[in-house]
Amino acid sequence: MIRWRTASTTLYPTIRRFLCTFRCISTLSLPIQETPQTHLFQCNTRIRELGRLGRVDEARRVFDEMIQRDAVSWNMMINGYSQTGRVDEARLLFDAFVGKNVRTWTILLTGYAKEGRIDEARQVFESMPERNVVSWNAMISGHVQNGDLGNARKLFDEMPEKNVASWNSVVTGYCHCYRMSEAHELFDQMPERTSVSWMVMISGYVHISDYWEAWKLFVKMCRTMVRPDQSILVVVLSAITGLDDLELIRSLRPIAIKTGYEGDVVVGSAILNAYARNGSLDLAMSFFETMPERNEYSWTTMIAAFAQCGRLDDAIRLYDQVPEQTVASKTAMMTAYAQAGRIQEARHIFDEILNPNTVAWNAMVAGYTQNGMLKEAKDLFEKMPVKNSASWAAMIAGLVQNELSREALEILIELHRSGAVPSDSSFTSSLAACANIGDVEIGRVIHSLAIKAGCQFNSYVMNGLISMYAKCGNMEDGSHVFRTIRTKDTVSWNSLISGLSENYMLDDARLIFEKMPKRDVVSWTAIISAYVQAGHGEIGLDLFLGMLARGIKPNQLTVTSLLSTCGNLGAIKLGEQLHALVFKLGLDTYLFVGNALITMYFKCGYEDGFSVFDEMPEHDLITWNAVLVGCAQNGLGKEAIRMFEQMEAKGILPDQTSFLGVLCACSHAGLVNEGWEHFNSMTKKYAISPLVYHYTCMVDLLGRAGYLSEAEALIKNMPVNPDSVIWEALLGACRIHRNVALGQRVAERLFQTTKPNSGTYVLLSNLYASQGMWDKVGEIRQLMKDQGLTKKPGISWIQVKNKMHCFVTSDRTHNQIEEICSALKEFHGCFRATGYMPDTNCVLHDVEEEQKQNELLYHSEKLAVVFGILSTPNGSPIQVIKNLRICSDCHTFMKFMSNVTLRKIIIRDGNRFHHFRDGSCSCGDYW
Repeated sequence: MIRWRTASTTLYPTIRRFLCTFRCISTLSLPIQETPQTHLFQCNTRIRELGRLGRVDEARRVFDEMIQRDAVSWNMMINGYSQTGRVDEARLLFDAFVGKNVRTWTILLTGYAKEGRIDEARQVFESMPERNVVSWNAMISGHVQNGDLGNARKLFDEMPEKNVASWNSVVTGYCHCYRMSEAHELFDQMPERTSVSWMVMISGYVHISDYWEAWKLFVKMCRTMVRPDQSILVVVLSAITGLDDLELIRSLRPIAIKTGYEGDVVVGSAILNAYARNGSLDLAMSFFETMPERNEYSWTTMIAAFAQCGRLDDAIRLYDQVPEQTVASKTAMMTAYAQAGRIQEARHIFDEILNPNTVAWNAMVAGYTQNGMLKEAKDLFEKMPVKNSASWAAMIAGLVQNELSREALEILIELHRSGAVPSDSSFTSSLAACANIGDVEIGRVIHSLAIKAGCQFNSYVMNGLISMYAKCGNMEDGSHVFRTIRTKDTVSWNSLISGLSENYMLDDARLIFEKMPKRDVVSWTAIISAYVQAGHGEIGLDLFLGMLARGIKPNQLTVTSLLSTCGNLGAIKLGEQLHALVFKLGLDTYLFVGNALITMYFKCGYEDGFSVFDEMPEHDLITWNAVLVGCAQNGLGKEAIRMFEQMEAKGILPDQTSFLGVLCACSHAGLVNEGWEHFNSMTKKYAISPLVYHYTCMVDLLGRAGYLSEAEALIKNMPVNPDSVIWEALLGACRIHRNVALGQRVAERLFQTTKPNSGTYVLLSNLYASQGMWDKVGEIRQLMKDQGLTKKPGISWIQVKNKMHCFVTSDRTHNQIEEICSALKEFHGCFRATGYMPDTNCVLHDVEEEQKQNELLYHSEKLAVVFGILSTPNGSPIQVIKNLRICSDCHTFMKFMSNVTLRKIIIRDGNRFHHFRDGSCSCGDYW
């Protein structure tokens, strides 16, 4: 024991050191002997990673150096080649692999399909010793990707077993080819659906702009308890944006909150974009400020929204707050400056971008074209290091927008020669170019190219084709294109309606409109505009009321077209109602709506056009011209000169229309000196060459003022060829001042140089009649009879309670004619007692005085005014439109009528407005 204890005591430290050393060694990682299986796994993993990165050659070196390979190794390497477009090398490896399995075959056929080599893909599929559902799906997807839906559907129907991916693939194919009815039919047959199925269908409807159907499908999805994911919410917000319905945004937000996506930056940015596109900038900004996270798209969306609404200062302020300026935010600000015409600031930002991407280059090119700086746009386009399809599309569209359609087509040819395939946008703009120059043959060539490029199912291209053929006057081909569209969207129907209308096929346009399965505001606007432009304003107004009754909210184009109708018809009451509707719908911010309101009021003889002008936040040249022309129509010469001077003071350069307005106003007001001053300033101050229309205004001005010899000299010495209108203006002045000698010379000139019309004969006849030269009057009448010409009857229109009433001189067809004639005789007797004397010089017949007075009594404007007095409340204004110049007797009669009835009477004759009030006329008896 003692020895043992001694020995153990002696040995204990040694044993303890040994145990400690062993423990330390045991905690160290021991080298693992590499087995063939371990090496195989590592190599396969490395091949997969390199393949995903596109580094296929490196993957192949790993593959070649492998000691042992399995099916996974071969499949990974074949897949790497296939996914990077090197399908021939994939085939060599495939052929060398003796242990092919179903995945190997599927990988190769997928590679062929991806490269568009669908026949070779199909050969692989047919040669497969066995197939599974993945193989079938791959082949179906291949056909779908290559636009071969017929074979895709045939394979789908032959599948022994289908899964949800099979159904989704074919539905996706139908959606991509815009065949939404077939897509929906198949979708309804699906035994089960995933969120992808719903996403594909909703996106399909959004892609063809059928936003309402997309929204209804989303609502149906929610009712089936399918939880929307991020991508579905984003695409549904695109649909809501297209519907332009603020309430739908509000109804979607609780769903986004419930699913936890409103705080998601992608969904949040989509909500923001929907608010901005809806024009609800305040709501958009409020939402933007509460977003928990913002990305560059959020910032650029708000910047773009402010810019598009003309709030450039707000866009700049927001841009300065961007935490980190990126190429995207700089591009957005650059675009905002360009849209506002501040192209130098836009270029400054572009130059600040160190490495501009293609989007930035495209934005700068588009900015130049938007501002008409085509040389700069072309120079920048040529300098682009890389051009994508959007680059070419921007250049082509810019040239078309600047009316350089032939140059645009040359760019398309250059794009085609480069071997690149034009985008849908390039095709659409090029078709617009063909329409602009009326070249249907080039249009047909582009039609063929579009088919070869697989765009025959693209709604934008097909609708562009309809418009192109229509504008080239070839509605047969346009209608054929329409019939070949498998799934016609609303735009297709609208394009056909517009095309038929432009070719004066109004009945056909109405028939197509009635056949439409669904009409939107554009459809209604198209058919309303068609009737308005064809001179059937009353039908256009009836259609508008029908549109409102169906709950369709008019847009800015609808109200602009109808305001034009109201102006042409003199329908001031309806015009005022439309003005109120404009405010209610928030359309008063649109510049061209304000311009249309100004024109409408002045055309109706109301000076409210000045009030609209004063209330507008901005004015363009068209705005100023609308006021100048309005002043001319209403004989407001001094006001026209004042507005012209204001326009010059604002730095707005006048154009030919501006001078036409101010010269016409001077003519109607007898402002000879002022007229000469402005006429001379055209060339001396603004380097604008006067056209024959400007010379006509000056001849009219001089002639009315009695300067007949000066007017004749101006015609003889002017550098442009005189037309019949300018000679008729001088002949009219001869009638006013009863200068028979000059009148005969002018009439002979007209007869020699132009085809005689009834107006020339009537003017000459009036001149002879005013001098009592009845033999000459008889000769003129006989000449007119020999040539089959008749004098236009005097026709007057008045609107009462939204109904237009028409009166013809001496006509007795109106259902209240007896009451009207009785009241007219009573007024006539009253006026005679207070000093009115009928001006029988206006009667162009050699008859007794009493007969002349009786003939004067039943002129159309007298009948219309008396009807208005009988049919409207006391004191309300009367407004009448007449097709011919008001005669001097009716002019005097209306002054008495306005004084006795205490009414304002507005008569718009063939030349101008006459505002009668308290016994006097706004023209100062100068007309």
